[in-house]
Amino acid sequence: MPVVWSDRCLLHEPAAEIWVGTPTPAAETPSRATAILEALDARVVHARDHDDEALLAVHDEALLAYLASAWDEWSGADLPQEQVVPYVFAHRELGARRAPAAVWAKPGWFAYDTMTLVGPGTWEAARAAADAALTAVDLVLGGEPAVYACTRPPGHHVTRSAYGGSCYLNNAAIAAAALAGAGPVAVLDLDAHHGNGTQEIFRGRPDVRTGSVHVDPADGWFPHFLGFADESDESNLNLPLAPGSRDGPWLEAVAELVGWGHGAEAVVVALGVDAAAGDPESPLQVTPAAFREAGRLVGSLGLPTVVVQEGGYDLSTIGALVRETLLGLEEGRP
Repeated sequence: MPVVWSDRCLLHEPAAEIWVGTPTPAAETPSRATAILEALDARVVHARDHDDEALLAVHDEALLAYLASAWDEWSGADLPQEQVVPYVFAHRELGARRAPAAVWAKPGWFAYDTMTLVGPGTWEAARAAADAALTAVDLVLGGEPAVYACTRPPGHHVTRSAYGGSCYLNNAAIAAAALAGAGPVAVLDLDAHHGNGTQEIFRGRPDVRTGSVHVDPADGWFPHFLGFADESDESNLNLPLAPGSRDGPWLEAVAELVGWGHGAEAVVVALGVDAAAGDPESPLQVTPAAFREAGRLVGSLGLPTVVVQEGGYDLSTIGALVRETLLGLEEGRP
């Protein structure tokens, strides 16, 4: 299976994130990607540049323009924080209709949390991750049965017009929209946290259905406001799990998600491995053997498949977990 990568994905280096008002060490670091690449014995394909048309299929032009300019504006304004941090948010009850003029207020128009900081290399890394996902799409459309895009930073929390959850561009959604021209697509999200951005982007679209297996936000987990089972409809399936869920419930949900993907002509897997036991960002307790079986289940669909990296924050296990999933996917193909 080809592995698509861009060295520019390492340029985003958040030293910290702001959680409940306190700077804490960043969990989404460049080491995540290097740990994955070191664990994979695969053919590496360098990501090719793509124009913005594919991004504009899922994101507002204003969001792209802001992310491309945010660091330069911020660093030129002599502000006390070393990275772009929002302090006021355009809450729906405000009825706000236009982006603010002040550089320090703009982040709260486009971001929905305080932990997703923008620094000197953030846009370049996010743009490279999108190019990696699109290069994987190109390879699949060219005949490769399955391709893995080592995308970093991740993306599935980004909506059409707002970023958050340590994500800046929705790589899985960008890949799905690019594939959808060749037939209906199923996005299968295995990250421990709900893919709220992907759900919002494709809600009601007949050509892309989205589904997510994740820890229940009702138990206090990100993204908090979305990811509930009662949001499911003909275009979306949410399968929330109780904290502490192990292989059995998780694989049952993955099997249901894969079954729901029948009828698609291509698959995008939003592969987070943070459901693993011991991951510091999730309360789920999934083993490497279950990730391999999840890969087999996805592979059993026998469809052209783009795998896009999402979460996974235990540096000692992330590479092996991704490898297990990809090996399972290859083993499961008919």
